[in-house]
Amino acid sequence: MFALSRASVRSVSRSALRSFGAVQTADKHTLILVRHGESTWNLENKFTGWYDCPLSDKGHEEVKEAGRLIKAEGLTADVAFTSLLQRAIRTLWHVLEQTGLMWIPVHKAWELNERHYGALQGLDKQETVNKYGKDQVLVWRRSYDIPPPTVDKSSPHHPSNDPRYAGFDFPEEFTESLATTLDRVVPFWNKTIVPEIKSGKTVMIAAHGNSLRALVKHLDGIDEATIAELNIPTGTPLIYELDDNLKPIPQAGAIAPLQGRYLGDQDAIRARIEGVKNQTK
Repeated sequence: MFALSRASVRSVSRSALRSFGAVQTADKHTLILVRHGESTWNLENKFTGWYDCPLSDKGHEEVKEAGRLIKAEGLTADVAFTSLLQRAIRTLWHVLEQTGLMWIPVHKAWELNERHYGALQGLDKQETVNKYGKDQVLVWRRSYDIPPPTVDKSSPHHPSNDPRYAGFDFPEEFTESLATTLDRVVPFWNKTIVPEIKSGKTVMIAAHGNSLRALVKHLDGIDEATIAELNIPTGTPLIYELDDNLKPIPQAGAIAPLQGRYLGDQDAIRARIEGVKNQTK
């Protein structure tokens, strides 16, 4: 009978472990999320929604730093997704430039747009609090499924009056809650982004506070009450490692309830999160 020596057994064992490690690595998928940098309307403390304002000077610098952090982490995206709004598109450009990846495929989709704030778009957040009261504005801004007042097609903020949404069928009276934002983000994720991840590609998404909140609610299984209190800071890379079922692998240093981790100075990140919260103090 053929018998293996102890040395042969050790060699086979090491080979098996290497093979197992390779499988484990192959089963892990990387997802890079970046909320756009500070916009001019963020700076002016206005409800922005689908209004197409640019990044502020600070916003440009935030997302350049985001790109540098991603590069320093050794992360390389294969394909990128963003919204139809220039603050997210420009954010993606900066990040791809800093990481030397401006050549990779980029897909733009309205489904990744910020939540539409209806009749609140363009209004100063603090003035709106002064007019309607903190409790009412908090309901409009942070409840999961109660939207702000609608706009109709007579409003310049209705998407039917913007050529980039030509061919899409939007309701006559339009506004969005986080719940209805999730209703467009998650199907787009499942249909368009998931196949890219499952093919082995590292995916980058540059989007908005509420479209990313909708996505992480889905990924992390966050309940409705908790997601209402979650704030995602501008220009801060959020890195997820996903298993083969696209469930998040908990990361060391993650800020609950998220299982992905932010790159950068953690104290500064927590201060940015608090800053988003205090926009309607």
